Amino acid sequence: MAYLKYRWKGILLGGVCILLFATVFTLYHVPLYALGYAAVLCGALTVVVLIIDCRIFYNRHRELRALAREIRLSVDHLPLPKHVLEADYQEMLLLLFREKQAIQELSEEQYLDLMEYYTLWAHQIKTPIAAMRLLLNGEENELTLELQTELQRIEQYVEMVLCYLRLDAGSTDYVLRSYDLDSIIRQAVRKYAGQFIHKKLKLDYEPLNCEVLTDEKWLLFVIDQLLSNALKYTFSGSISITLELEKTLCIRDTGIGIATEDLPRVFDKGFTGYNGRRDKRASGIGLYLCKRIMGNLGHGIAIDSTLGEGTTVRLDLHSAALDVE
Repeated sequence: MAYLKYRWKGILLGGVCILLFATVFTLYHVPLYALGYAAVLCGALTVVVLIIDCRIFYNRHRELRALAREIRLSVDHLPLPKHVLEADYQEMLLLLFREKQAIQELSEEQYLDLMEYYTLWAHQIKTPIAAMRLLLNGEENELTLELQTELQRIEQYVEMVLCYLRLDAGSTDYVLRSYDLDSIIRQAVRKYAGQFIHKKLKLDYEPLNCEVLTDEKWLLFVIDQLLSNALKYTFSGSISITLELEKTLCIRDTGIGIATEDLPRVFDKGFTGYNGRRDKRASGIGLYLCKRIMGNLGHGIAIDSTLGEGTTVRLDLHSAALDVE
């Protein structure tokens, strides 16, 4: 069908010519057998030519389709143009490809500059944060506990900035090997121990005795983020960390929960939902990063929640097929 659309003018012209010849032969009273003989010869020749031309068209089409899959990387294998129009199209394609490369190189350069700036900024800002923590450690009262909690949030936001930038970097420093899940969880629990005490929340956690194939740093970031969310939206009751099935880590809280209509979108970038409208500081980035990281590690993440009763997050730590160097 594509070939007929491509050659419709030539086919129409051929039909008009045959009609003209038939009309002239009729006017001059040429015998019908002679007219029929000429028509058969012309028709057979036309069919042969169309079949050969259609085959050439199909091969050319298949060749160009194959090139279309490679042209994102290079235009070195373009076929020799068959005529002037193809040469013009190839010249336009080369100009567009060079412009695309220039834009891509500029974009990568700008991204690297931005990455370097924020990396430097993050490391520089950690110095005054550490200094403020040392100053606050000298006293323990309601005010200093509040200040330590807010300081911990600042540290978390700094880590989120670095994580966000690294996710789209050309190469990310994943180190996949077998880790003791309890050692990762304990790091996160120690980090938030002060908030558990300050908010008088009970932590239900027993050693899980589970080994998982993962990246310690990135999985710790995910667990940090989930514990931070649980603490932020839980004002009484408890937070539990358990193991379901074989390697499904479950973090359950008795907090304010998530609205049913918000659940399908909690992993969308920038989505804050009902809770975000209550807490103006919510960024809508934390769960998005968790979803991206878990996917990159070959793990899964799911959330169940009931508004006013609490939230349950399940981390499926079974390892998907990954290329491990």
